Amino acid sequence: MATIPITKRGAEMLKAELHKLKTVDRPWVINAISEARAQGDLSENAEYEVAKDRQGFIEGRIQEVEGKLSAAQIIDTSELDAGGRVVFGSTVELEEESTGARVTYQIVGEDEADIKFGRVNISSPIARALIGKEEGDSVDVQAPGGVKTYEIMAVQYV
Repeated sequence: MATIPITKRGAEMLKAELHKLKTVDRPWVINAISEARAQGDLSENAEYEVAKDRQGFIEGRIQEVEGKLSAAQIIDTSELDAGGRVVFGSTVELEEESTGARVTYQIVGEDEADIKFGRVNISSPIARALIGKEEGDSVDVQAPGGVKTYEIMAVQYV
């Protein structure tokens, strides 16, 4: 299996989710199934069906998270030194050339991407355009509203 890059923070988030799934969600659904069984006829028991569906989801998510963690290549962004180039985990300050608007993004893995917090997926068009570039470079990004041109104002490894 190929390795999946993930930041240290992203790995910790997945570990916390896995812990919750195993210690809170799984025991809760097992209890819900046993309570539904105690009610009698399972063929017409909606609570039983809901609990079984929930159990399937939880077990599937546990397997998915364990698989991601086992294939993870954890990158500590504070230890990066790419010589000023944009790489996975770097934080990039951009200025849109047409409007002068400034934005800051950190390039992260798919599980930790959240545009509200300025974290963009490594597979996104903007991240793909930025990778390998340096401070002062201009990049063209294909956005839903058309091509946007940004200038890289700063690259940080935090």
